[in-house]
Amino acid sequence: MSVRERVEAFVLRAAKAEVPTAPERVVRALLTLGSVVYGGLVRARNAGYNTGLLRTRRLACHVVCVGNLTVGGTGKTPTVLALVAAATAAGLRVCILLRGYGGQGRGVRVVSDGERIHYDWREAGDEAVLLARRLQGVPVIVGGDRIKAGRLAVARFGPQVIFLDDGFQHRRVHRDADLVLLDATDPFGGDCLLPRGRLREPVDGLRRAQAILVTRADQGRDPDGIRRRVEALAPGRPMGRGIVRPVALRELGGAGDRALTEIRGKRVFAVSGIANPDGFHRTVGELGAVLVGSLAYHDHHAFSDDDRRSMEDAARLREAEWIVTTEKDAVRLESRLPKGCPVVVVVVGLEIVDGAHGLEAALGVPVRGRRG
Repeated sequence: MSVRERVEAFVLRAAKAEVPTAPERVVRALLTLGSVVYGGLVRARNAGYNTGLLRTRRLACHVVCVGNLTVGGTGKTPTVLALVAAATAAGLRVCILLRGYGGQGRGVRVVSDGERIHYDWREAGDEAVLLARRLQGVPVIVGGDRIKAGRLAVARFGPQVIFLDDGFQHRRVHRDADLVLLDATDPFGGDCLLPRGRLREPVDGLRRAQAILVTRADQGRDPDGIRRRVEALAPGRPMGRGIVRPVALRELGGAGDRALTEIRGKRVFAVSGIANPDGFHRTVGELGAVLVGSLAYHDHHAFSDDDRRSMEDAARLREAEWIVTTEKDAVRLESRLPKGCPVVVVVVGLEIVDGAHGLEAALGVPVRGRRG
């Protein structure tokens, strides 16, 4: 574990500890102070947009934003994949814009023109490359300036719909509809703003949303409580429920796709660098695998040769038959593939199980593929 990851782990413990130690209390006080300062800045910025002091810019097509109130781990990538697949199945020309978090490239870049991928994850970020691989025929564009990225998309590809990935707080771009995702296992980020908690902005920001999708709806403990709170914060907004399900197993550098049933009873070692590793571990267990150990790195972690050796040693020590990882991690792991044990990717997809019609009416795009 790197120094950065050790610091992050300590800060996380300090934020969550029920009986904090003296050092943890100091850290918690500093985090709380940081949240107060951060919250003031966020409220001032939102007030600027709400009053028109800060301007938004329109793009010459329908714009749908898929975003969060909290940082990471809400199932955003599977949601974007599902929405884009539904829109393209309905015959719409679609582009995806995203920041390209984790990528080291500069400026606006066309990661995929719909036919060819032009950048790897180091330059464009793992999420952009994953979307480009899964959504053939759909241009994927990254850049911190989403206005420039959007104008390039319109000029070059003429989309009917642009999906703004993770842009709920990026208010410079006018959007025709905002879909906000709430993870049923932690919908409101502990009700604390960054850095004390996981909220990017106060929960009343939900009022800006045209629709809400509760993800991991099968794992939440209080669905009625979530619904009541959403109604209080954003009355009248349509709310759907989604479930992230495994849809395939794919072996990296090996035999290709495997049947989902093959994982049952397997001794597996989980490797991930995502915001919500517990959710991934839960999914692996629900598939019937025997989870014998795990290594969880920070989100978007760039795997090194040392990491590869750690995976190999840990999997061998625990007599794992497979190393399992997520699709997003697989993008970064391919160049550091562990040896001596098959590495199997658990591919997931989002299924909207309730509220699809209301979401479609609010967003102005299909949200499910056509049936039979």
